[in-house]
Amino acid sequence: MGIVEEVGEGVSLLKTGDRVVMPFNVADGRCRNCEEGKTAFCTGVNPGFAGGAYGYVAMGPYRGGQAQYIRVPYADFNALLLPPGKEHETDFIMLADIFPTGWHGVEISGFQAGESIAVFGAGPVGLMAAYSAVLRGACRVYVVDRVPERLGAAEKMGCTPVDFTRGDPVDQIIALNGGMVDRSVDAVGYQAVNSGGTTEQPNIVLENMIRGLSIGTGQCNVKSYNRYLRDLIIAGRAKPSFVVSHEINIDDAEMAYDKFARRIDGYTKVLIHPNGDF
Repeated sequence: MGIVEEVGEGVSLLKTGDRVVMPFNVADGRCRNCEEGKTAFCTGVNPGFAGGAYGYVAMGPYRGGQAQYIRVPYADFNALLLPPGKEHETDFIMLADIFPTGWHGVEISGFQAGESIAVFGAGPVGLMAAYSAVLRGACRVYVVDRVPERLGAAEKMGCTPVDFTRGDPVDQIIALNGGMVDRSVDAVGYQAVNSGGTTEQPNIVLENMIRGLSIGTGQCNVKSYNRYLRDLIIAGRAKPSFVVSHEINIDDAEMAYDKFARRIDGYTKVLIHPNGDF
């Protein structure tokens, strides 16, 4: 997220000085997947792989966004225009990734208003998934984690925190809910398995067939949601910045990543200001 400093010849909808936010993934807006709203799987920006993204070598030649300047390909399509000024600054930055991603997790679960839902993992994306479920009218939202600050953040937004160090979280949820929940979102992350490790559940296919379970995966199609979520923020109906725990200069990024990875000192969601003091 930032201010447009320069526009190329192919850009007609943006001008210098515009405040914009971009999805973490890159899309050309022209392929069949983009036309169907599946911008995370654009076939034009990184042929042969599942879409393109900033700062991930497997997803194209697009430099990372944690920098003083960033080049935005297909800017007319990818950049979302924001109101001028600095209002909602910390809310709008969430539109680049975690707010739409959390919303997407709830969306692909098949959630409908009035249902119950459990979110496993209360990192930034997990908290945004829980928040999205609240905004969308969940009757009960359970958030599973062990970090006190993260469980506290979930409780403040009206969710029921479930500390998995106090017993099997599934058993806790069933007891609290009076039965199983309608939907769930797994926001724990692949870090649960060691490098080169495997996870094996021989019965998972059979269990899915017997119980009629559906599993949704894949990157978030940020462009499908960010305009509507922006408008919720402007209208005062959503304030995702509650998840922000720290704001830092770019020189402190390595330290913040380390503390976030170790879940210490309350590091939950960190905003980096790459252009000096804030």
